[in-house]
Amino acid sequence: MHIQDSHWPGAVATEAGGDGRAGATATSRPAPLRVDAQRNLEHVLRAAREVFGELGYGAPMEDVARRARVGVGTVYRRFPSKDVLVRRIAEEETSRLTEQARTALGQEEEPWSALSRFLRTSVASGAGRLLPPHVLRVGVADDPTAAEGPVRAEARVPQQRAGVAGQPEPRVVAPRPVPAAERDDTGSDELVDLVGQLVDRAREAGELRGDVTVADVLLVIATAAPSLPDAAQQAAASARLLDILLEGLRSRPV
Repeated sequence: MHIQDSHWPGAVATEAGGDGRAGATATSRPAPLRVDAQRNLEHVLRAAREVFGELGYGAPMEDVARRARVGVGTVYRRFPSKDVLVRRIAEEETSRLTEQARTALGQEEEPWSALSRFLRTSVASGAGRLLPPHVLRVGVADDPTAAEGPVRAEARVPQQRAGVAGQPEPRVVAPRPVPAAERDDTGSDELVDLVGQLVDRAREAGELRGDVTVADVLLVIATAAPSLPDAAQQAAASARLLDILLEGLRSRPV
């Protein structure tokens, strides 16, 4: 999957006229990468997925460069800051999970089959280890007992509201800087909505525990894909752990 980087400037070509003055400016478009530059970019992205998947988004850029077997300057030439690289990885992995959720909804008629298919494909892909942290906090305030039915609330910083008559104005607190992986610009809203549909369908069919939230499902994806040195061992451990977690999600007869 390729995501166009908005921060990369397009190449602007000019053509000198016969009198030495610059001619018309060509349409701005990204300059094609040389073969070696494209190869280095792929190495950096693969290394970033591995390093961030193993150590979290707090891992330094030097670790990414070392894993990619390139100089750290090469990494910074493609990604001028760590935030830019983190956002790129978070966007790609969120998009991958979104497509997996959409496929499960579109191809599985049975609610539990759709939910379990999404979980199995997502865990197998390993994308859950790279979910933006704020996504795992979405849905923690779900209330399946509410009269209106399940409500998927988002545990994000609320906007400041005007004071109520007779009550003091709310104290304004300066917000902390939000890391790139925690911002809402990684395309996570669609993922949360689609996973919410999977959860609602399985719950309404009586196959999912009533207290399971969107955040719970995403947490399963994030935790059921341990990073182990041996690929076969990792696949077996993930499958075993997911089987246990799926059993925990299913509703039980009263």
